[in-house]
Amino acid sequence: MKTIAVYCGSKKGNHPAYAAMAKQVGEAFVQRNLKLVYGGGDVGLMGIVAHTALTGGAHVTGVITEFLKAIEGHYELSESIVVETMHERKTIMAERSDGFLILPGGYGTMDEFMEIITWRQLGLHDKPIGILNTNDYYTHLFMQLDKMVEDGFLSEQNRKLVFQADDVVELLDLMQGVEVL
Repeated sequence: MKTIAVYCGSKKGNHPAYAAMAKQVGEAFVQRNLKLVYGGGDVGLMGIVAHTALTGGAHVTGVITEFLKAIEGHYELSESIVVETMHERKTIMAERSDGFLILPGGYGTMDEFMEIITWRQLGLHDKPIGILNTNDYYTHLFMQLDKMVEDGFLSEQNRKLVFQADDVVELLDLMQGVEVL
């Protein structure tokens, strides 16, 4: 993996662990010489990840819609792509990435995760997907995924399409162990 899309919140959350984790993610991109593709915002966790990566010298591509650009746009990126629709934004982020890293966030983050994991399940891509479970943020989601398997709505094979860890280095190691076709 050379380029990873990061999906995360446009807010920082109520616990300092989230901002600290976002900074660690940006630092990990620098240390591993990874390129970042993200939603283009200069706010919340996404702003912290992007700023940290940029400050360290990483290549950062922001993909943002025209209507969000005025609200939360980051103007000092390595590359900025402005699109019309959210679907176009997600498509470009997916096409430009070798893997996907999910950090804490709200509805938008969940939308991005659910779409990218569905595309993986349907065979539209074979790229690794990892969820960083900072402060147990996604523990209940993992329980729900396990319940979906238990009740016959999700196969065990498809449940294993999502890597999870509470440490960014461990998660990137898991994700980089997957060979992308």
